[in-house]
Amino acid sequence: MGLKSSPPPYLSLAPNGSSPLLAQTALTTGVSYASADAGVLDSTNEGKCIPLSTQVGYFNGTKAKMVAKKGAAAVSKLLADSVILMGIANNDLFVFAAAELLRGRSAAEQKSDAAAFLTDLLSNYSAAITDLHSIGARKFAIINVGLVGCVPVVRVLDADGGCAEGLNKLAEAFDVALGPLLAGLADKLPGLTYSLANSFRLTQDAFADPKASGYSDVASACCGSGRLLAEADCLPNSTVCSDHDSHVFWDRYHPAQRACNLTARAFYDGPAKYTTPINFMKLAQAS
Repeated sequence: MGLKSSPPPYLSLAPNGSSPLLAQTALTTGVSYASADAGVLDSTNEGKCIPLSTQVGYFNGTKAKMVAKKGAAAVSKLLADSVILMGIANNDLFVFAAAELLRGRSAAEQKSDAAAFLTDLLSNYSAAITDLHSIGARKFAIINVGLVGCVPVVRVLDADGGCAEGLNKLAEAFDVALGPLLAGLADKLPGLTYSLANSFRLTQDAFADPKASGYSDVASACCGSGRLLAEADCLPNSTVCSDHDSHVFWDRYHPAQRACNLTARAFYDGPAKYTTPINFMKLAQAS
C-alpha cells in the first residue's frame, strides 16, 4: 500500500491531546488508534486500555486538526480515499468467556448470556462504524475474530492442550453475524465500501494443515515459560524457541511475525476465500 511501516500510534503524536505532529502525520502516513487489550465494549478490560468508542473520539479530534491545517474539502476527500483498518472483538470474547467460567452458569443460562452478549457486541460494532462514517470514513478493512479458543493461553488450561471449542463457537457466531451487519451498513450508509477478512477460516486452514503454511507448531508459544510456554508472559529471561518462523504464536497471546506476514498477504491479495466481497488491495484501489 506504499507505506514503509505501520502508522505511528496516536498517543505518541498527541500525548496531551494536541501536537503539531498529529495533523501532519494524519495527512501523510495515517495514525494508529489501536490499544492493547481493547475491546468493542467499554467494559472490556476497563481501565487498562483505550476502548473502541474512545478511539473513534480520538479519530474525530484528529479530523478537526486536519481541517484546521488543510481545509474541509481536502480532508473530506482524503478521509474518503483512506482505508480504515479494524481488527477488534477478540478481547471482548476472552473477557466474556472468563467471566462465564467464574459464574458457573448452567448450559441454558450460558446460551442466553451468549446471545445477549453478541447482540450488545454487534450493536456497539455497528455504532462505531456508523460514527466513523459520519466523520468521513468510507473504506473499511475489517478483520473478523479467529480461533481464539486455540491460542496458547487458552490451550494451557486444558489438560491435553486442546482448544476451547466453546470459545471458538462463540467466535464463529460473532463472525457469522458480522457479515450481514456490514452488508446492511453498506446498503444504508452512502459511499461505504468494505472488505471483510476471514481470520477464522485462515487459522482453521493453518491448523488443519500446518505444513502447507510452513508451520511445525500451532499450539505452543515461541516465547514464555511453563507448559506450552504459555503459563507466563514473554519476558527478557523467558525461554525462546529456536525457530519462531515455524510457530504460529510468538507469545501466549499473539501470532509470530511470519504468521502476521502470511495473514497480511492473504487478506491483501490472497485467495478469494479469505476476503469478501473484495480483498484489501481492491478496497484500497476503489474510487
